[in-house]
Order: sequence, then C-alpha cells, then structure tokens
Amino acid sequence: MNNTRDEILELENHLYTAIQNNDTAHLDYLLHDSLLFINPHGQVLTKILDMETYRSGALKIDSAVADQQEISMIGDAAVVSARIQLHGQYDGESFDGVFRYLRVWKMFGSEWKIIAGSSVKIE
Repeated sequence: MNNTRDEILELENHLYTAIQNNDTAHLDYLLHDSLLFINPHGQVLTKILDMETYRSGALKIDSAVADQQEISMIGDAAVVSARIQLHGQYDGESFDGVFRYLRVWKMFGSEWKIIAGSSVKIE
C-alpha cells in the first residue's frame, strides 16, 4: 500500500508541475475523458471545459504549493485531500489564496487517471 501511496503522491506532484507550466499535453494525459470537476465558483466542469481554461490562457497558475495531503485507498481508487496555496490569474484577475482540493484517482489498466475533483477557497 505504501508503494501505491507514494505513486499517487508522485502523480500529484506531476499534476502541480503540469498546472504551473501550463503543460496541457501532460494534463490531458492525467485527466480521464469523463472527468467531472467542481471549481471554487460551484461550476461543474468536464475535462473539455477544464482543459479549455488552460489552453485559452484564461487560467494561469504561477505557484501551487501543497501541504496537509491525505490519501485514502479504496480498491482501485485513491481519494486525495490537499490544502494548496495558489497564486495566479483567472480571466485577467489575480488571485492568491489557500484552497482545499479533493481529487479522485482511479486505476485504468496500469495507469492512474483523475476522474473527479473539487476545490473550495478556505483562506
């Protein structure tokens, strides 16, 4: 179980790096095609809509620093809760805050994919 936990933590770090570098190819790889994500405004985004925010430049993350990460393994799924300090811009307006993310990773064959997530601003 520790190896799987370590693998999920490594994938989470890859995700943060891809977000900060606006690496849409890597984001596309990590996100499952049927992803559902609830953003801090309460909007439900599909993978297509989520990816468009990065591709269009509407969302730019300058810094994403995670702490308080907890992982719960449930069969072939991992539920991750993380507190993340974010700095960036959305639709041309700067933001800076602490957000709580909940993300669900699921194993498909030999690859982990994010199938669901949500975020809420906590500070």
